[in-house]
Amino acid sequence: MSNKDAIALKQLMSQLQYEFQNIDLLRQALTHRSAQTINNERLEYLGDAILSFVIADALYQRFPTQKEGNLSRLRSELVKGVTLAEIARELALGEVLILGPGELKSGGFRRDSILADAFEALIGAVYLDSDITTVQTMILNCYHQRLNALNASGVNKDPKTQLQEYLQSRQQPLPVYSVYALQAEDHNPLFEAHCQVAVLKEVVIATGTSHKKAEQQAAEQTLRLLLK
Repeated sequence: MSNKDAIALKQLMSQLQYEFQNIDLLRQALTHRSAQTINNERLEYLGDAILSFVIADALYQRFPTQKEGNLSRLRSELVKGVTLAEIARELALGEVLILGPGELKSGGFRRDSILADAFEALIGAVYLDSDITTVQTMILNCYHQRLNALNASGVNKDPKTQLQEYLQSRQQPLPVYSVYALQAEDHNPLFEAHCQVAVLKEVVIATGTSHKKAEQQAAEQTLRLLLK
């Protein structure tokens, strides 16, 4: 390991607020499969599961009154590839990645998927080098600002608003709703809502005891499909 590489790894550990006991684990976490057979794919698999658990637990503790659907949507936003790549850039992982010649030439150190995978692999490496409590602290440090921002982000927004904002943030057309009355009796009304978005082939259908509730149900089911 060159002196320059050693300094870069020291800087990374300083940002993580964690000092590796086994530096080879850290190097493996930063090694893309294009570079060698001993790479970060298995660590990525481990880190993905740990990250999902830690974020799920943090949201569960932070929002004790929220329903499963809201918590799942928040977790999906926090652990999606784009978010992981953003965190990887904040840690300057692109500068210490170990890539094969082809990926180096094509700019793999800037690619979202490679950066996201490396961050998950880093989580797996910290866990193997320490324990679940330590890696949990590291993850929460990396997510500190994002988790705090959720307090003012409108976690209680209704599904139709959340779906609209989700599509707008991705420059997608707004959803189209159609609602039909299945039962018109005052004592037992039932409505069926259809929700169609451009990025899904199928129309999502849901029911509710009012026009509004049916649309909200359809929007919630649509959002779940999109987040998958």
